[in-house]
Amino acid sequence: MAEPDSIDNLLRAAGIGIAEDDPTEPVLTLRMFLLGIIFCIVVSGLNTLYTLRTPSITISSSVVLLLAYPLGKLWEKTVPSWTVPLGVWSFNLNPGPFNTKEHVLIYVMSNLSIYVRLGADVLTEQQMFYGYSAGFGFQFVITLATFLVGFCLAGLCRSIAVVPKDLTWPGVFGVTTLVTTLHGIGQKDTQARYDTWNISRYAFFSLVFCISFCWYWFPDFIFPALSNFNFACWIKPKSVIVNQLLGVKSGMGLIPITFDWSQISYLGSPLLIPSWAIFNIAGALVFWIWVVAVACYYSNIWNTGYLPFQSSKVFDNTGGVYNATKIVNAVSGYTLDVQKYQEYSPVYMPVTYALNMFGLSFATLTALLVWVVIEHSEILVTAMKRLSKGGKQLLSALFLCILGVEYWGVELRWYGVLLSCAVALIFYTPLALVYATTNLKINIDIICRIIAGVIFEGKVLANIWFFDIGYITTIKGLYFAQDMKLAYYSHIPQKSLFIVQCTGMLFGTLASILTLNWSFANIDSVCTSEAPNGFSCPFSSTHFNTSLIWGAIGPRRFFKNNYRAMFYFAILGALLGLPIYILRRKYPRSNSLWSKIHIPLFLGGLNYIPPATGMNYGSWVIVGLIFGWVIKKRLSAWWGKYNFVLSAALDTSVSVAGVVIFFAIYFSGASKGFKWWGNEVYKDTCDWKECPYLEVPEGGRFGV
Repeated sequence: MAEPDSIDNLLRAAGIGIAEDDPTEPVLTLRMFLLGIIFCIVVSGLNTLYTLRTPSITISSSVVLLLAYPLGKLWEKTVPSWTVPLGVWSFNLNPGPFNTKEHVLIYVMSNLSIYVRLGADVLTEQQMFYGYSAGFGFQFVITLATFLVGFCLAGLCRSIAVVPKDLTWPGVFGVTTLVTTLHGIGQKDTQARYDTWNISRYAFFSLVFCISFCWYWFPDFIFPALSNFNFACWIKPKSVIVNQLLGVKSGMGLIPITFDWSQISYLGSPLLIPSWAIFNIAGALVFWIWVVAVACYYSNIWNTGYLPFQSSKVFDNTGGVYNATKIVNAVSGYTLDVQKYQEYSPVYMPVTYALNMFGLSFATLTALLVWVVIEHSEILVTAMKRLSKGGKQLLSALFLCILGVEYWGVELRWYGVLLSCAVALIFYTPLALVYATTNLKINIDIICRIIAGVIFEGKVLANIWFFDIGYITTIKGLYFAQDMKLAYYSHIPQKSLFIVQCTGMLFGTLASILTLNWSFANIDSVCTSEAPNGFSCPFSSTHFNTSLIWGAIGPRRFFKNNYRAMFYFAILGALLGLPIYILRRKYPRSNSLWSKIHIPLFLGGLNYIPPATGMNYGSWVIVGLIFGWVIKKRLSAWWGKYNFVLSAALDTSVSVAGVVIFFAIYFSGASKGFKWWGNEVYKDTCDWKECPYLEVPEGGRFGV
């Protein structure tokens, strides 16, 4: 854990603790509610839209903060200060200056847009990949229900995951920095503390924003090859080895160069992540992807040599994309047709898919539990006590979940809901501890998939909703806890935060569902490779492949012939943390090597692969270490003053530019006919076409 002095310096660099709290400031104002609801509706809709796109763009918190500030100030200057007499509900139209608490609560309400996109992926999977539409009522109830489960998880664990000072939640630093920058808080203090450039944070933000906004037009529209910069593949477009080693789509990405911030920040801004966490991810990338996966691939382990090195698709024994409709469809009641499955083919996965989504996921599960038991046992005991005292808060959320799955008949039964919530309760605390210190989420969905696959064998819809209630609610709970920490930093009363979060849940849910249904009806070829502007639904596609394996085929059939060795990773995960713990106890210095090694991150930090690639992770690591280690060490004053501002400016500009480009160029049809070398060259490569290393044997099948 970090030393208190370093934590204080870090927080002040992020704009936290540089101003005294004013308890008389108005918080729940009409201005805050109106702006918050508008942003919540708009941003929830856009983020739902963008979850269907690759590369995905998130309308980040900094966008809302940037746009809300001038609107709040305009309200402050123009709206009369009239009191509306409604008895105990009386309020003032303009209660005074637009303050930071209102500003942060507008962000909190709109930040729910990030949560709704998680549920949108599952709804997309059910309707567009399995062909089952349960209707608006189901969409609304199940989305709201999973919100409430996550909300309860955060509330139950607030004292252990939010309040402790050493759990800094670095994901909020971009928010706090931008808020203090826009409101001009601590300008003299900042200049006095950091002996570096004289340009103010606000001016620096404005400059970077403008430059980045203009630049993003090139990698996103004018010159997309700058985004997918597989330049070696342009020279040798038909060389399988070159494309697999240096490719950025289906290759290893050994030269991870891109000029697109949305590709670099695919995992989240690397400027917010502690350098020790980035080193753990770098080690994982090198060892698991560039060494272990490469060795397995070129040795044709699990017949992976007949498949692309990297892909979010799963394949049959001809090397073609697995056609799920041959074995499960509406006619079969969304259950597996065993005879057709035996006649067709087992499922085969690319090596990175198999290794990361299954082998490393098994290892991560056991590593997380061992890690929290041996290193945070006191927190675990506290969590259990909190659960026994406050568990009743979950009842209303459980009721809605059970109502949704039982009434609309999506195959998951009431006992499946209870079991999935039990999984969420077990893993929430260790996941929160990791996220609160690294801003990185670890994937535990494999345990949900396997449990559902065993209990509801052959039922794909039951599998996806067990996953949604057991895992997606946990992620939503992490985001809720992060908002609680932000409110704690901003001196916002918990009651006010609760009211705003409930309001956001309602409007965010409605906006997301309406946008999703509009997209299905109006975007041509949505969720296919022919969709315009990358609307191929990459996350839902990956979920579909996973639910196909665990839901339709099931763990018993899946592990019968292939991938049995994956179970040994669970033993590896359980054992790997023990020697590190012993060495950390033997060498307790805060700067020792062993104090920096984080086994759950080393095993579970690559959980975005697929659809993320080695290029995404490699560029993220390089940029993160340049700023978080090199610049922070050599130019500490510059880093303290501008690092978090730079992150906010880049995130904001790319998000705004992405929206403008989509609606002005792609959606309007202005992009039709725009074709030249710069937006075609990277596609005419084996990297883009996902060429395999080995040719399918004579007879057209392998593995038989």
